[in-house]
Amino acid sequence: MPTISELFVYPIKSCAGIALNEARLLATGLEYDRYWMITDPHGAMLTQRAYPRMALIQVELGAEDLIVRAPGMRELRTPLDATRLAAAPRVDTAVWRDAAYGLDTGDEAAAWFSEFLGLQARLLRFDPQRERIVDRDYTDSTGGATTFFADGFPLLVVGQASLDDLNARLNSKGAPSIRIDRFRPNIVLAGLDAYEEDYVETLIVDTNATAGAPDASRVELRLVKLCSRCPMPTIDQARGAPDPDWPNEPTDTMLGYRVSARFDGAVTFGNNALIASGAGAWLRVGQQAEAELGFGD
Repeated sequence: MPTISELFVYPIKSCAGIALNEARLLATGLEYDRYWMITDPHGAMLTQRAYPRMALIQVELGAEDLIVRAPGMRELRTPLDATRLAAAPRVDTAVWRDAAYGLDTGDEAAAWFSEFLGLQARLLRFDPQRERIVDRDYTDSTGGATTFFADGFPLLVVGQASLDDLNARLNSKGAPSIRIDRFRPNIVLAGLDAYEEDYVETLIVDTNATAGAPDASRVELRLVKLCSRCPMPTIDQARGAPDPDWPNEPTDTMLGYRVSARFDGAVTFGNNALIASGAGAWLRVGQQAEAELGFGD
């Protein structure tokens, strides 16, 4: 039976993630996941695709603040609670072609990110009074979905066996293994065969099955779209740059066996998910899940 082996949130889009033992599931995804985004002064998003140094920006969830650190930089704090930004300027922005809505976190944060990245930048916090609608082509099974600054969906699910298989392929050509953080999943599942998550349609977690869990909610996730991968998995998250000896890995290896005709020849790895039920429950490492598979018509 599949088991949740790791949980991750990425509070600032395209910056370092946080591994958690437990995370609260909301309708928009895991709590604090992609609540913030770095933009240029005009509100256009900045990501590791163009600025790989963003991987070196580390974050911590404090009691009241998001704590931000990076090499050579002083510590920065910005409030977790959006109501503390009630007077902040509202900024219309976008994630790719999707409209999104931010609250500007102020000049101190802007100066911090501008200094570290070496360009004019600002930090937005998603405006909780607005909604960003997930592509309706994929949300019929849940009656609709919203998310914050994620690329397109509330959750990304990856099987541990898929990474193990990829690493075996890399090692066979002399390339080093890579870590799961290259793919930025929210939920990592042990107990699936390699790439079996491609065929999971529904994932059901009984959150009360974990000993001592205070909630009794049944979480149901719908996996609706394989994740098309950009060049970002080539960025070593520990160095904020590609491996100089293997700068195009793991993309080169995945091009040999993970190209999807369904997605116009894109490389896929992981499966995007929606929350069908159970928002408000806590997901925990070690919880077991029931996976319902589908193989198309």
